[in-house]
Amino acid sequence: MQLNHSPALLFRLSLAAALVYGQYIIESSSFGHGDRISPNRFGIPHWHISGDGQTPPQLLSDKIVLTPPYPGNRRGAVWAETSLSQSEWTADLEFRATGADRGGGNLQIWYTKEGRPRAETPSIYTTAAFDGLALVVDMYGGEGGSIRGFMNDGTADYKSHHAVDSLAFGHCGFSYRNLGRPSRIQIKQHAESFEVSVDGKQCFSSDKIKLPAGYYFGISAASADTPDSFEVYKFVTSTAPGVTRELPRRDPPSQPPPPASNLGSSNNDQGSRHTSSDAQFAVQFTDLQNRLEKLSHSLDNVFREVQELASKSESRHQDLSHKAMSNDQLSAMDKRIQSIESTLQGYSGQFSNIQSSLQDSHSTLNEGLTQHMTHIISTKTPRMSSFIIVVIIFQMLLAGSYVLYKRRRANGPKKYL
Repeated sequence: MQLNHSPALLFRLSLAAALVYGQYIIESSSFGHGDRISPNRFGIPHWHISGDGQTPPQLLSDKIVLTPPYPGNRRGAVWAETSLSQSEWTADLEFRATGADRGGGNLQIWYTKEGRPRAETPSIYTTAAFDGLALVVDMYGGEGGSIRGFMNDGTADYKSHHAVDSLAFGHCGFSYRNLGRPSRIQIKQHAESFEVSVDGKQCFSSDKIKLPAGYYFGISAASADTPDSFEVYKFVTSTAPGVTRELPRRDPPSQPPPPASNLGSSNNDQGSRHTSSDAQFAVQFTDLQNRLEKLSHSLDNVFREVQELASKSESRHQDLSHKAMSNDQLSAMDKRIQSIESTLQGYSGQFSNIQSSLQDSHSTLNEGLTQHMTHIISTKTPRMSSFIIVVIIFQMLLAGSYVLYKRRRANGPKKYL
């Protein structure tokens, strides 16, 4: 059975694998991985939404529309309000771009030290100096689209740079427009490498890039006069495999050691320590329970889709089995063809006799018809003497008629004026 590995299915499998291998989702830098992208359609928890013009980004239950299908020249962005405290992480973006055949626009994924800039909806061509990473998805090159990576340490002003495209450190082809399904971009920052993948395939990687912790994620989009509509469904940031959850550290208040005679105060301190340990254990247990529930929910969705694909494959197989001919039917058809061939071979001699008879009849008709027509022409044609006699008689009749006419005219009464 062959399964169709759609980006949505791969996205859910990656979430399930993240939970299985000890990864956890960083809630403050993620959205869209739950049932709803927004609890009230007015905002995304831990994220700031901004836009320009009269059409700000539209927030729906399952996606956020950064640039609308109409009108053009619109910008939209969403920025994390909390920095990322982990140095090793994986970020997954699921988006869709639709538009006219010659539509245009770009989508940026930011990981910067400053976070939300003054111009909250920047693009790689209009942003000022920034410190961090920018991934750009656009129609650069005119061959179906591409994704490019840009790095800056805060010294290069991209807005005034004369050749921003030449600053890219990595790129690959990426056909993302009008696919009828969401596309997926995955960014991995590990201790030894940095990697960017699109729809489950590696785009580019480097072992010389190490992005520091404490930076902010952001997603921005801009459309042209003939606009592309960019819709973001999910952005999920998770820890790298083997990285444990960082619990908030609380330093105990500094207190002088209790006197030896005050045993009751010492017992109370021990009880408070036990209570603090129990509270931390309860927090860890609740976190583990939440992770297990998410894992169970993700696996249920995966199994449900696998079962649907299996049932579809089985129904297709049954349809093909019903439409296909059985061995008995094929053998019977083969026998019929052989009998037809033998019958035709039996008639081949008769066909030859008929052909020879037709040839003889044709030759006989050609010879007899020629002779018969010659005899008719020679016997039925009038002779020359008969023709001459007829001509003479006709001339005599004309001469007699003329003489008779003259006599009548001469004997007739004459009229005088």
